Amino acid sequence: MAVTIIRARAEHIPALAPLLDAYRVFYKQDSDIKAATQFLKDRFQKNESVLFLSLNDEEPTGFVQLFPSFSTVSLRPIFILNDLYVVKTHRKMGIGEALLRTSQEYCQIKGFKGLALETAIDNRAKALYERMGWEKDVHCFHYFWTAI
Repeated sequence: MAVTIIRARAEHIPALAPLLDAYRVFYKQDSDIKAATQFLKDRFQKNESVLFLSLNDEEPTGFVQLFPSFSTVSLRPIFILNDLYVVKTHRKMGIGEALLRTSQEYCQIKGFKGLALETAIDNRAKALYERMGWEKDVHCFHYFWTAI
C-alpha cells in the first residue's frame, strides 16, 4: 500500500465530494453528492479551508479539513480540525494518523498556535487523537446554539 497525502485543490473536488458525502452519511445526514460538491467548491473559491487528501495508489481513501480561526487570549491563529474521514475499507491502515500528522505539521509550518477538534463521545478515533498528543479539555464546556 502506497499512501500519499496531498494538499487538495479545486481540481480534486471530483475525488473529494464522494468522501465528504460518505462522511456526512456517517454522521446520519442524507446523502447529497451535489450539495457536497457545491460545499467544496465554495470552500475553495472563498479560500475558507485547507484540505488534505489521502490517496492509496491514486485511489482517494480519506481527507481532513482545517478551518482557520483565532485565539483571542493568546493572540494567535489556530486551525479547527472540523472533518476527518477515512473510507471504511481503508481504516486501521494508518491513513487517519497520516492525515492528522500532516495537519499538525502544516499547523507548525504556518506558525499557528495549534489545532482544535471535537468529536462524538463514542467516536473510536479518540484513542488515536490522545495517542497523537491531543488533550481533552477538562477546563471548558462546549456549548452550541442552533439557529432555525
